[in-house]
Amino acid sequence: MTGVDLNADLGEGFGVWRLTEDDALLEIVSSANVACGFHAGDPSVLRRVTAAAAERGVAVGAQVAYRDLAGFGRRFLDVSPAELTDDVLYQIGALDAFARVAGTRVAYVKPHGALYNAIVHHAEQATAVVEAVRLFDPSLPVLGLPGSEFLRQAETAGLRPVREAFADRAYTPSGTLVSRREPGAVIHDADEVVRRCVRMAVEGVVVAVDGSEVKVEPESICLHGDTPGAVEIGRRVRAALVEAGVSVRPFTSAAAGA
Repeated sequence: MTGVDLNADLGEGFGVWRLTEDDALLEIVSSANVACGFHAGDPSVLRRVTAAAAERGVAVGAQVAYRDLAGFGRRFLDVSPAELTDDVLYQIGALDAFARVAGTRVAYVKPHGALYNAIVHHAEQATAVVEAVRLFDPSLPVLGLPGSEFLRQAETAGLRPVREAFADRAYTPSGTLVSRREPGAVIHDADEVVRRCVRMAVEGVVVAVDGSEVKVEPESICLHGDTPGAVEIGRRVRAALVEAGVSVRPFTSAAAGA
């Protein structure tokens, strides 16, 4: 049976403000990318979401970002590599504290937003993120875009690179994500999202905006928790994958209690 991981960005709230339906999404995904405080999330949010993930046996990942609360981490910041390494280390460590309290641990690292997109090509910042993960725990896998500078450097450094695809994001013919500033960057048609996910998991390809097929071969598929109707779309995606003979399971065995 073919297997694939389903991940979602969770804990993206701050104080009384909540963006994602964390509890509902934790019943769907096998891995949770938990915001670590720099683009969203406060200590209470981090603790609540990691505890809920641990209770459900969902793997906890550190969703690291630029220090950009006002911009939700979606603005590029030209920070020095040394500063970026320290920022990423800080975020992983913060989440790992709450994960350990919940009886689990940080199982992987995934950059968020503008940082994720920058290190597809930005060699210095990719090096900085890789170095932070290597210093914290070189056994931690990292999620990234197939063919990216980030995954290439991660593999060279001895980290485990994990190929990720996006359920509801449009792709360019070169395999990068269409900028959110462009029309059609986010796909809102639930039927189309479901079809794309099944094809990505079964055939390893996604159709780009020009109609060409892009090879992605994902080990993990991201369901954006801030998309309208995210919970219902997620349920449909999971059900369709199972119906197609695809098992949904974490790409890492380091789930709760591991």
